[in-house]
Amino acid sequence: MRATKLLETGDIRTVEVPVPQPGPGEILIRVEAAGICGTDRHLYKGEFPSVPGKTLGHEFSGIVVDGGDTEFAEGTRVTCDPNTWCGTCDQCQRGRVNLCKRNVATGIHRDGGFAEYCAFPASKAVALPEDLDPLHGAFCEPLACTIHGMDLGAARAGERVLVIGGGVIGLIAVQLAHLAGSEVMLLTRSPEKQALGLETGADHAVGTEEAFRVLWPDGADLVVECAGVGETVAVAPKLARTGGRVVVLGVLPQGDHVPFEPFDLLFREIQLHFSFLNPFTHGRAARMIAEGAISVAPLISRTISLDQAAGAIAAPPPRGEVRAIVVPDQI
Repeated sequence: MRATKLLETGDIRTVEVPVPQPGPGEILIRVEAAGICGTDRHLYKGEFPSVPGKTLGHEFSGIVVDGGDTEFAEGTRVTCDPNTWCGTCDQCQRGRVNLCKRNVATGIHRDGGFAEYCAFPASKAVALPEDLDPLHGAFCEPLACTIHGMDLGAARAGERVLVIGGGVIGLIAVQLAHLAGSEVMLLTRSPEKQALGLETGADHAVGTEEAFRVLWPDGADLVVECAGVGETVAVAPKLARTGGRVVVLGVLPQGDHVPFEPFDLLFREIQLHFSFLNPFTHGRAARMIAEGAISVAPLISRTISLDQAAGAIAAPPPRGEVRAIVVPDQI
């Protein structure tokens, strides 16, 4: 079979490898769809720690073709929660499983979904409806991560929520804030993504801090940073109203530093949170995708084959792109 592997920093290739065999407690999945995440590009550039030689892809879904010794029947469509917590370290025992010291992340520490087949722990697979669009299952993981961030931010009905960044996480955050009953503004320089934001639930979409200030001069109750850029992380607390909250969902390269003014944060009592992974949220995400509560079809910018995956990860995303989906059986 073919698989797209990160052999080392800056060296990513789609190569021929044997079809994996499921071990104890594992299922074999024929991958239907796998999303290219910004984290995959960080991994390629060496900006996020990983294990060399692994198949990338942590946002994927597919069909069970071998249930092994598990209860999964062949033909079941599943979404794959990529993080396997140890359950025994102090963080896991405190319920902070996303901070597990021995977490095994699929697509980073073990082979992931940019492949025709993937052997995967059955305990981390969640069944999806048979009639679900195959591409939609690949959005469960980014939705699960965004749910965790929005749980931390606790958007409420009647509040003003600013989402910075018009990528897949930002556009999902817009929808979650809208579902919470908040007034939502999307801040992104991209006119295409501004239009998508308005289409998927934003009440306002602007391209600059100045335009934001015209509409909300007192700031937002909750600011959700989804761009993963030093400039936007630094400005996020300044856009929160006094007594407001900030959640950073965007991923910056390891080693980057961002300036804050503690005096300002103190005297305005700004709550600043950072959101990591998807603790206990993947099942919720799968239900929301299955029920159509989150609109993901508009977030699909293009589908590509496995042979195109390496080049797409190595290159910057095209202007206006939200999510490229790798479809292994696409020619």
